[in-house]
Parts: sequence; C-alpha cells; structure tokens
Amino acid sequence: MSNTLKIFHESKYFSTKHKKYFTIYDHLFFSYIDKEITFVEIGVLNGGSLYMWRKFLGPKARIIGIDLNPECKIFEKDGFEIFIGNQEDPKFWVNFFNKVGKVDIILDDGGHTNYQQIITTTSCVPSINDGGIMVVEDTHTSYMQEFSNPSKYSFINFSKKIIDDINFTFPGLKEFKYSLNKYIFSIEYFESFVAFKIDKNKCTTNAPIVNQKYTFNHLDYRYGENKNINFLRSKFQFLKKYTFLKKIVKKILDISKSLKNKSTVRKYKKFFK
Repeated sequence: MSNTLKIFHESKYFSTKHKKYFTIYDHLFFSYIDKEITFVEIGVLNGGSLYMWRKFLGPKARIIGIDLNPECKIFEKDGFEIFIGNQEDPKFWVNFFNKVGKVDIILDDGGHTNYQQIITTTSCVPSINDGGIMVVEDTHTSYMQEFSNPSKYSFINFSKKIIDDINFTFPGLKEFKYSLNKYIFSIEYFESFVAFKIDKNKCTTNAPIVNQKYTFNHLDYRYGENKNINFLRSKFQFLKKYTFLKKIVKKILDISKSLKNKSTVRKYKKFFK
C-alpha cells in the first residue's frame, strides 16, 4: 500500500480520491517530505486531504487550502490556513500571492473546468519556487461532455501547447504570444494528472556548444542514403567561407532535407491514427 493511501484512510475527515492517484502522489511529492515547504491544495470540501498532506509531508510543511465555501474556514482551528476565493479569478491569485508569497507545490483539485484549470495554471506558475511543482489532477475532464469537452481548448490541449512552448526555447524556433517557458522546465503526464516542473534557472536558451577539437570534416549521413544531400554538401563545402553564399547553400540543403522527410511520411503516419 502506498504511503499516501495508508494516510488517506487514517484521516479523521471525509475525502474521496481515485485509486491510481496515491501512487502518483507518492511519486510526485516524496522528495518534499520533512522539508520546509508551502503546499497549497485547491478544493478543501470536507477537509480529509488536508490532514493527509500534513501527515505525509511532516510538521515542517505549511499547508494551505483554497475553497469557494466559507464554511471551510472551520479547518483553521487545526492550524491550516484557509483562503476563500474563486480559482478562475486572476485577481484572487494576485491577492493570494501578495499575502502568502511564493509557494512550492500547488495541487489543483478544484472545479476541473477548462477555464478553472487554465487560469489557475497561468496565474500560479510564475509564483512557484524553483524546484517546485504545479499539479493539475482530474484532467480526464478534458474528455468529458459535461465539461464541454472534447474541445480544441481543453486543459489537456493547453498542456500540449506547453510542450511546444518548452521546445521553443531552442534557438531559431517560433514564440507564443503567451508563454510559460521562462518558468516550466519539464512536464510529466499520468492518467488524470499533469505535473509542471518549475525551474527558471534551467529555462535557458539551448545554445549549441562546440568543443573546438580536431575535425575530420566528415560528411553528415544522418539523412540516410540521400545522395543528393551529401552530393550538394560536398560540392558546395568551399562556399561556406562566403557568408551570403553560405546562407543560400544552407537554404538549398534545408529544402532538400524537408522534401526527403515529407516523402517518408507515408511510412510512419499510421502511428498517428
């Protein structure tokens, strides 16, 4: 039995979770045990999970709950900090972080709509400490009709856009008008969970590094038996010393590689069905 599942059953207040969640909790949050961290859970309801997190993370953790229902303030008597507010209101998050400061973990177990999950993620990620994590659970709602899904603008599709966003830190690629790639270094996916790993220090431009050692100037055979590419490369190698001509040669090679790649699509497109 997982650590969180055992503690879940010991909590004195009611809570409901799905079976697989506890293994994911153990995996994502194990490294934070007995650390001085701030843990925020959105969705308090009957309070059972607040007690689970306190026992799992240890006495050094600051546990904060957020809910729409003012009656959840009752749990402050047991030492939890409770904030009442709407997670889909950006102004709520501005006020929240002004009072609380930066945090280490945010677990979104709130209303599960696309709007709630997206506003929460975009509002919270910049205020999570390096080494922290933003976890959105119950993301199966991105496939459910009662949540107006499937949709091009579901939370899961938003998270897929963040995959592109992270990759766009590579030099020369495009940029999104709204980007989180200065904060999110990596993403981890599970059934019903998306975990955004925060580390601004690692979100740097992925610049190439050359070790300046001896080179044999061998031809690049990465593109298989494409003799045209290798022929062009060998014949026009001497033009590289001319900046303008170098750009033209590169463009010709890029077009040739692109045509080669497009011609092979039929061999692997079945894996996208």
